[in-house]
Amino acid sequence: MAKMIHPIAGAIALLTIVCFWLSTVSAELMGSEAMLVTVKTIIPWGFLILIPSLMAAGGSGLQLGKGLRNPLVGVKRRRMPIIAGNGILVLIPSALYLSFKAQAASFDASFYIVQTIELIAGAVNIALLSLNMRDGLRLARKRPAVNDASA
Repeated sequence: MAKMIHPIAGAIALLTIVCFWLSTVSAELMGSEAMLVTVKTIIPWGFLILIPSLMAAGGSGLQLGKGLRNPLVGVKRRRMPIIAGNGILVLIPSALYLSFKAQAASFDASFYIVQTIELIAGAVNIALLSLNMRDGLRLARKRPAVNDASA
């Protein structure tokens, strides 16, 4: 089951973060203030998709990598604390702060400083999750097919 859940959950998580990032950049570059308020208000609601998908990807990844000595598994494992820490310590608090500020129409220097930090941290997570996806696809090509129910 983990073999099926892991790539789906990982792809959903990555696509969700990419949507958050692109929506923010698009609203800033081409949108109105109202569009920016809408984007910043909706993003925290996206956590209802993002957080469970990250948890499912992480849990199923741990299960799939259990006992494997492939160096790619180790590389993926080492990226995960960075991805999780970045999300918990930077991205979630930033998104909540920016949502609050946007709803108050308070687009001051602190809003743009936090938004810049959020965009950089989001780009880092997109890059790291993309690398994990690439390495996961490499692992899947090397992994022999297993016909038992635990796979």
